[in-house]
Order: sequence, then C-alpha cells, then structure tokens
Amino acid sequence: FLFALQDAGVEVRDGQQVMLEARMLKSQDELTLLNMAAAMVDGVYQDIFEALKPGARENEIVALANKRLYEMGSDNVEAINAISGERCSPHPHNFTDRIIRPGDQAFFDIIMSFVGYRTCYYRTFSVGKATRPQLAAYKKAREWMDEAIALIKPGVGTDRIARAFPKASDIGFDSEMGAFGLNFCHGIGLGLHERPIISRLNSFDDPMELQAGMMFAVETYCPATDGVSAARIEEEVIVTPAGAQIITLFPADELPIANRY
Repeated sequence: FLFALQDAGVEVRDGQQVMLEARMLKSQDELTLLNMAAAMVDGVYQDIFEALKPGARENEIVALANKRLYEMGSDNVEAINAISGERCSPHPHNFTDRIIRPGDQAFFDIIMSFVGYRTCYYRTFSVGKATRPQLAAYKKAREWMDEAIALIKPGVGTDRIARAFPKASDIGFDSEMGAFGLNFCHGIGLGLHERPIISRLNSFDDPMELQAGMMFAVETYCPATDGVSAARIEEEVIVTPAGAQIITLFPADELPIANRY
C-alpha cells in the first residue's frame, strides 16, 4: 500500500517519531489509567506472595495472576515472567513448569494493559527463607534503584540517571549491549517501551532533559554470588515538579520472604 501510494506520486512520511514524541508526556487522564493499572498489579502481587510456597509451579503462579488480572478488568495480559531458583541467573524472560523449592529466590514481571495502558512491574521474593547471597543481591539492586529515583526531577539530564546504574561488567556482562534492559529506564504508556529510554548504552551520547508529566519504569537487576539467585526490582514513576512519584506500591524496600518458616 505504501509503495503503491509512492508510485502514484503521493508523498508519504513516517509519523511514528511524531507520535512517540507526543506520547512522552502524559495527560492527567493517562496518568490516572496508568495508576489504576499499577494498582491491579499491586493486588496480584499480594496473591503471589501468599501462593508462593514449595510445591507450586511457575506456570501455576502465572495462571493465578492471569485469572486475577482479568477478573479485575485487564483487557490484555501480555506476558508474565516467572523465574525461580537456578533459572534466576542468567535472566530469562519466560516461565516453565519448574517446581518451586524451599529457599528459592523467585522474581516476576507483570506486563498487562488496562484500557490500553500498560504495566511493567517486577518484584522479587525468597521462598520460606533467604540466604546471605540473596539478601546481599537484593540490597544492591535496591540501592541502585534508590540512587536513580533520587535523581529524577524536571531538568535533570538522562545521562545523570544512567550513571546511577551499574556498569555491564559489574553484573557479569562483557558489553553494555549485552546488559541492556537489565538496569535502565523506559517510558511506558500505550506502548510497553516508549520514550525516554535511559541506559548506559545510549544516554551518555544522546542525553535529554526530564520533563514533568513523563512516566517511566526504572529497572534494576543484580545476580547473587551463589551463581544461581538474583534480584530484580522495577518501579513505575511519574516525573512531577517535586521529583519522582512511585505508583508501584507492593512493598519492595527489603526482600519479601513469602510464607516464612
């Protein structure tokens, strides 16, 4: 169709970049819908916290989350990552029928939409108990998260935010391209990955200033020294004149222990 129009002498231009630019700043109505979507996932994480125990399977947790999200009004559960035990490091983006065991670390990402507006919302748990390597990895992932969020306010350059994230070599990768998507920020709205994208891969060479009304997810990942566990945290934030407003509210300041012994 595009080529036929061009052959007919019609000038056709790519409007995608204009739309991405327009979608970077959210209206109050959009922010309300994004907040409602996040609230739904808050509730699902409470369900996961209660269901996460030895004998449960990753795919059973995914099924539970899907059921609850559709009951609450989601129009599309796009993907739910459920990763546990030895699958935590390196980090896949899927789920299996693996049986969860005592002492496992497990993390989840819930990607769904409410009236078209997306969530991207990670949480990490330990099952029954936590080991020292698990606690240390979580503490480091939280520190990186808090350092990045503390910088978020209008007028701050995205290169400053990117510097708060670890280098690829700090988490076992040879290049920033290889580590891309683990410690970074991405806009979220009608699309899962919108502007701005903030990372050590791109933000030093092409920085931009944050503006009030932006909405993006902040993600961190830290593998544990045991070689199998890892911590993954994600907060969705609104850029306000006063700084970052976090709208993902399931507790994540410390490592949650599900069904503690």
